[in-house]
Amino acid sequence: MTVESGKGLDTDKDVESGKDVESGEPAAAQRRRMLDGFRPPKGGEGGTMSLVDHLKELRYRVVVSLVAVVITSSVAFAFYRPLVEFVMWPYHQASAAILAKNPQAQLQVVNTGVVAPFMLNLRVAMVVGLIAACPIWLYQLWAFIVPGLIANEKRWAVRFLGASIPLFLAGAALGYWVMPKGISMMLSFTPNGMGITNLLDMNAFLGLELRLVLLFGVSFLLPVVLVILNMVGVLKAQQLAAARKWAIFGFFVLGAFANPSGDPISMCALAVPLTLMYIVAEFICRAHDKNHPVDSMGIDPDEFKIDVE
Repeated sequence: MTVESGKGLDTDKDVESGKDVESGEPAAAQRRRMLDGFRPPKGGEGGTMSLVDHLKELRYRVVVSLVAVVITSSVAFAFYRPLVEFVMWPYHQASAAILAKNPQAQLQVVNTGVVAPFMLNLRVAMVVGLIAACPIWLYQLWAFIVPGLIANEKRWAVRFLGASIPLFLAGAALGYWVMPKGISMMLSFTPNGMGITNLLDMNAFLGLELRLVLLFGVSFLLPVVLVILNMVGVLKAQQLAAARKWAIFGFFVLGAFANPSGDPISMCALAVPLTLMYIVAEFICRAHDKNHPVDSMGIDPDEFKIDVE
């Protein structure tokens, strides 16, 4: 009886002291260990990281980006009505242009399904949240890829974000502006005087618009990616010059596939700015190659190696 009483007293002391009864580990240490799984690893000496640490950091960056998108999407969902009206602006512009040329044209937007209105609002909120959270997930992308390659991380992080955010938003805005012209051009092929009504599914229209806007925005990040690859010594200006004609051809192919409507206006609206930005990035890389040798950026070839443990 005495031994059992002593065990009970020891258990009570462990509970009062904040220790786990089974492992004997303090509760505070357990909480810290659990939180460490949601923090980026610090790495070893010289900033080297094992493959497991790289995967842990990738998990951390993805989780932070997803949390940011969820928060901004939740806020956007509270304002879904003005957002849906904003999303439908390209359609209203296109329908007005068509009716101005052909007053007999019949256009109608339909929303089919019981849950279709809710899914429409949810998709709008998610895409708006993704765009609103672009500073956070762009920084997480930068923080995962580049700091292990070049020195002066904070200075380059500011430059990366300062260039990426305006370019992404400019590309998204261009896609939003081009959308009405593509719609009006494709719907203008409807035969006149035959009583044909164009029924446009709202969810299909939204999917087309969101894909176009996001693709334009992501495509406008191309010059930033090229300059970064040049600064870390992966890509040189001579390589960009040699691949220029193929890159321009690829831009027009991308513009054709990116726009499901297939109209040349939307295709050129994406291909021409990408071509100009490619040329600008080529000049920047050429100037960098002349003024800054690759090793002046503080790159250590050993940092490109990943230690597998």
